[in-house]
Amino acid sequence: MKAMVLAAGLGTRLKPLTFHAPKPMVPVLDRPVMAHIVGLLESQGFDELVANLHWHADAIRAYFGDRLTWSYEPELLGTAGGVRKVRDFFGEEPIVVISGDALTDLDLRQLVARHRETGGIATLTVKRIPDPSKYGVVLHDRDGRITGFQEKPDPAEALSDLASCGIYCFSAEIFDYFPEREFVDWAQDVFPVLLENDVPFYVHEIDSYWNDIGSLGELKQGTWDALEGRVQVERRGHEVAEGVFVCGDAEVLDGVEVISGPIWIGAGCELGEGVRLIGPVVLGDGTFVGAGSSLRSTIALPGTRIEPHSILIDAIVAADGFVERLPSLDALSASGSARTN
Repeated sequence: MKAMVLAAGLGTRLKPLTFHAPKPMVPVLDRPVMAHIVGLLESQGFDELVANLHWHADAIRAYFGDRLTWSYEPELLGTAGGVRKVRDFFGEEPIVVISGDALTDLDLRQLVARHRETGGIATLTVKRIPDPSKYGVVLHDRDGRITGFQEKPDPAEALSDLASCGIYCFSAEIFDYFPEREFVDWAQDVFPVLLENDVPFYVHEIDSYWNDIGSLGELKQGTWDALEGRVQVERRGHEVAEGVFVCGDAEVLDGVEVISGPIWIGAGCELGEGVRLIGPVVLGDGTFVGAGSSLRSTIALPGTRIEPHSILIDAIVAADGFVERLPSLDALSASGSARTN
């Protein structure tokens, strides 16, 4: 089976992290979020993958090598235009499309089965969400045929609580409904044409985990969910104490006080004497934490250096010293974060 991973976006809501790396390469635990998606596809029998590239293209290509076929876009072609550019890759096979910067454990084989069952030209993966104002929501009839959309509606005016996950399956005929221009967006340019022409397309509702990692808060929550097993992803490490996972020798914790978990410590980390960790805490590969530092609810991305006697609370820290303060987990939950189980 074949699938396309969308990896050309700019990731503007993750700035300043994405000043230095493309959004698909932002790590969740021990690997880039896109690596979790590629691994998911491969584990489900999608053995031919293509991805579009634009921002920091070389970094993505260098990480994955020849595991994927690459389609470089000198100018962004849009969510649909990039798919049209590789239409020959799919031939007459179903066109499965998934974002390379989402975190999910859904079964895409069920999406393909649903698409074949309905006989429609497109099938959109959707999930019920607590706050429709953050997403484009999908309207449909009793058979699941799509009848309309609302873009980030006010909760009092929302006609649906089904968010489009940006995970699709199309038939090759979908390209007959594209405008002539190069830049094409699914929601703005293609789906309205399907509705106008009464072309059947359907929803595929899931209850699997889905988080679009669209913001720093969602990145943090997705990392905690992966750490605590609320999303099924592959990860390295062995449990050296309850809720404490280490990729390497447990001696990295000598002289460290773990006040509460969960904790995940990547390979090649160095923690100084008297460091205190209050979970959840994730330390990416090669992180240095200076003596006497205290970390609570913090993510250190790979290669980060935290100076001695630092205090970090509700933070994401990157190798260039960037620290982003985030709302508490309770506040994220109350606001309807994208993480769902």
